[in-house]
Amino acid sequence: MTDLLDHTDDGTPAIAAGSPDPRRWLALAVIAVAQLMVVLDASIVNIALPSAQRALHISTSERQWVITAYTLTFGGFLLLGGRIADYVGRKRMFIIGLLGFAGSSALGGAALNGPMLFASRALQGTFAAILAPAALSLITVTFTEVHERAKAFGVYGAIAGGGAAIGLVMGGVLTEYASWRWCLLVNVPIAIVTAVAGSAIVRESRAPGNTSYDIPGTVTVTAGLAALVYGFTAAAQDGWSSPTTLAFLAGAVVLLVAFVSIELRTANPLLPLRVVLDRNRGGAYLASFLVGAGMMGMFLFLTFYFQGTLGYSALRSGFAFLPFSAGIIVAATVSSRVMPKLGPRPVMAAGFAVAAAGMAWLTQVGVHTSYLTHVLPAEAMLSLGLGFAFVPMGSTALLGVGNHDAGVASALVNTSQQVGGSLGTALLNTVAASATSAYLATRVASPATVAAAQVHGFTVGFWIAAGCLAVATVTVLGVVRASRHDLHELSAAAVPAAA
Repeated sequence: MTDLLDHTDDGTPAIAAGSPDPRRWLALAVIAVAQLMVVLDASIVNIALPSAQRALHISTSERQWVITAYTLTFGGFLLLGGRIADYVGRKRMFIIGLLGFAGSSALGGAALNGPMLFASRALQGTFAAILAPAALSLITVTFTEVHERAKAFGVYGAIAGGGAAIGLVMGGVLTEYASWRWCLLVNVPIAIVTAVAGSAIVRESRAPGNTSYDIPGTVTVTAGLAALVYGFTAAAQDGWSSPTTLAFLAGAVVLLVAFVSIELRTANPLLPLRVVLDRNRGGAYLASFLVGAGMMGMFLFLTFYFQGTLGYSALRSGFAFLPFSAGIIVAATVSSRVMPKLGPRPVMAAGFAVAAAGMAWLTQVGVHTSYLTHVLPAEAMLSLGLGFAFVPMGSTALLGVGNHDAGVASALVNTSQQVGGSLGTALLNTVAASATSAYLATRVASPATVAAAQVHGFTVGFWIAAGCLAVATVTVLGVVRASRHDLHELSAAAVPAAA
């Protein structure tokens, strides 16, 4: 059961128990804009990367740091960001995260060389790790009635699923008609306006009680996640058997095992294991990890397929993803309405199953197939399935979490997706490259053969991504047990966060 009232330090009167925040929907709009900015930034730079590489004279071997610097810090600091938000104040860290994100985006937009751009991306990831869990935990403590919370998570699910595709569209537009720098600078006015609105509309909440921090746990999990992400990134560059890859992966295992040991012993853990050992939440986190791996693989290979095989421009490639965003938004809206009636488990499982079928459809693309006959139908299935699944997945991941754990539970939703996306990208890219090389090794080299080999690599990657989504379906059916009655009982037991 959640705490009766959160503490508040923003000077506003506390909301009486049982009385919802009258400005909660305005607060949701502010939080949604902030979350969209974070999600967009994970993909908007991808299409701008070739232009940035040329402008700043970044080598081919170093260009991956534009992406990796962001994912390393984002994935590595999310848990710490969630716990700080719980104790220091979720609204306070939300505002700090927005302003820091604006500043680091301005630094990146003004970058004079590669290292300056890499550093700005690392700062962006750090402030995103503060902002994202604060935003999601604010939704959790603001919306306690089951139908309202379902609608709020419908908005969040639409952003989480469709934001990456929207980022690709925006990246194409800004790169082609303005400059690659605006892919970063566009965040500055959005973040500042959102911070001003948030300071006036969003109500402060924080966990009561002990505010001490688990420093050993923080160090081991942050270093362990960073080593894990870097190890898989190194595998994509140097191979799975390289000393660098093996050293970082081994180090990640040691650090993460040490983290679990510390969390079992410390009085005030960074990640209370009660958050993940609940079967409903644990199943949702695992599904989130698998979906992150599969989705990022889809974006990666389709981008290469559009530009390399079909000859699309950056702008046209971005618009080719637009139906995916539209499908996510439509399906998430419907899902938020049916989930309170059916419960999270059947909606989530059905969504993942449809998404897996859509990903499998993508394995049928070829050098001479068309967007309308092969890509568009698969995109439609993927987006509708994921849109249905995201809403119950986010709700189940936070099911029954007390206000004192809302930040860290929210951080785990983002951490699982971010780490899954980073690891999945590295894994699928490496497997696709190996499949392409094996295809060429048994055939006479020619332009047609090279094109066919590249598409073959993509289809192998699509099959693995489809497998990730299929495993997510099985995970939900085998592990998650939450029903619609659980949602209603928890809603009745919960009380609103303090103003």
